[in-house]
Amino acid sequence: MLRQFIVGGGVSLINIAIHALVMTTVVRVAQAANAKVKSQTSLLLMAVMIPTVSVLMVTHALEVIVWSLAYSIVDAAAPGANLAYFAFVNYTTLGYGDILPVERWRLLGPITAMNGVLLFGWSTAVIFEVLRKTLPPGSS
Repeated sequence: MLRQFIVGGGVSLINIAIHALVMTTVVRVAQAANAKVKSQTSLLLMAVMIPTVSVLMVTHALEVIVWSLAYSIVDAAAPGANLAYFAFVNYTTLGYGDILPVERWRLLGPITAMNGVLLFGWSTAVIFEVLRKTLPPGSS
């Protein structure tokens, strides 16, 4: 069981580092864009939010790929299983259950789900922060 926590914790830390790098960049870009643009329009909001959310989606997909690579390295699922799909199902807490982890790596699924939930929450907070930086004061 300790080995599962070490692997799961290590992959979670890698994903947290990826997320921290992207989130910091997204917020700084939003701050810089807001400082340069004086007019606040719906088009500006769309021009900021579409790339922001797109970057966040790509970031989450990258984090899922990190999980699928970890699954591959430790042989967490039966041979021939689609590990990217398995990682997406776990990371998003969808939980179809059509692919199951092998017994010795059973905890990686819940650890993946915990990592995904936390990082989705963080992304939601960043989306709110970008909106706050983009919208003019008192426009709520």
